[in-house]
Amino acid sequence: MVLQSEMYDITIVGAGPVGLYATYYAGLRDCRTKLIEMYPQVGGRLISMYPEKEVFDVAGHPKIVAADLVRLLTEQAMQYRPAVVLHERVTCLRILGERVIELATDRGMHYTQTAIIAVGSGAFVPRKLDIPHLIDLEGHGIYYWLKSFEALRGKKVLIVGGGNSAVDWALSLEGIAAEVTLAHRTYKFQAHEATVDKLLASGVRVKFPYFTLKAVLGEDHVTGAVIWNERSGKEEEIAVDAIVLSIGMLTNLEPFREWGLNIVGSGIAVAPDMSTNMPGVYAAGDIATYPGKILLITAGSGEAATAVNSAKEYILSGDLGR
Repeated sequence: MVLQSEMYDITIVGAGPVGLYATYYAGLRDCRTKLIEMYPQVGGRLISMYPEKEVFDVAGHPKIVAADLVRLLTEQAMQYRPAVVLHERVTCLRILGERVIELATDRGMHYTQTAIIAVGSGAFVPRKLDIPHLIDLEGHGIYYWLKSFEALRGKKVLIVGGGNSAVDWALSLEGIAAEVTLAHRTYKFQAHEATVDKLLASGVRVKFPYFTLKAVLGEDHVTGAVIWNERSGKEEEIAVDAIVLSIGMLTNLEPFREWGLNIVGSGIAVAPDMSTNMPGVYAAGDIATYPGKILLITAGSGEAATAVNSAKEYILSGDLGR
C-alpha cells in the first residue's frame, strides 16, 4: 500500500532543459511534483557536456550560454517548490494499479500518478573512430565534448564533425585557440544553415567534403593528425595539440523497451498529446519521437507543456470517476 505522503501527481525523469520546464509548468498547474535526475546536478547534457557553449535554439534568446540557460530554467522551475532528487538513476518503471506508477532507482522507490520521461537522448556514449592509438590518448588531447574552452587557449585544434555542436565549437574557439581546423566527411553539414554560413565566412580552416580523421600522432599527448579525402585518397598531415571528435552519440534505449515502452527508431513513440503506450506515462524532448519531430530545446519545451497538460487531465479524469 502506497502512503498518500509518498504519492506525487507528476514525476519528471530527467532534469535537462525540457525536464526543468516540465517541472515549472507542472507547478503552474498546481500539481504535486517530483523531479529525478541521474547526475548530481540539474541541467542534463548542457551542464555535463558543454556548459560554456552558446545555445541558439531557445525562444526569446538570440543566444545564451548553456550554463546561464540552466540557471534561469532552474530558478523558474523551483518557484513551486518541487521535490528534487539528484544522483539517482531510474532503473525500472512499473504500473502498479490505476494511477499508481512505481519508479525504482538505484537508491529507492518513488510513487506517482503520472510520469514524464524527459531524459534527452537517454543513456549515451560518444561515437568513436577505430583508429590506432586514439583511445590511448583520451584525456591527453582527445576530446568528445568541451566543458571548458580555456583549456584550449593558444592551442591548435582539429574538430571532426559537421553537426551543430562541431560547428558551434569551431566558432566558439576562434579567437581562443591559436588555430582551428574542422574536417567533415559528407558533402552537406547537419548544422543550421545560418551557422554554417558563419563558419564558412570565419577564420576556421574548413576541410570538406569527404575529409575524415585517418591517424592520430603523438606518444604521451596529441601532437598531430592525418586527415584524408575519402574520394581522392589524398592525405594531409597537420600539427595539432587537441582533437575534438564530434561525430554523434550512441544511445541505449533497451531499458525503456524493458519497461514496456514502445520504441521507434531512436526514441519513445508518443501520440500528439505526448502520451506513450503505457497509461499515465508521457515523454517529451529528444527522447520522444513522432512524425515531423524537431530536435530543438524550444520544441521540447512545448512538448513538456503538452505532456503536463495531458497528465493533469488524466489525473482529473480519475478524480471525477470516484
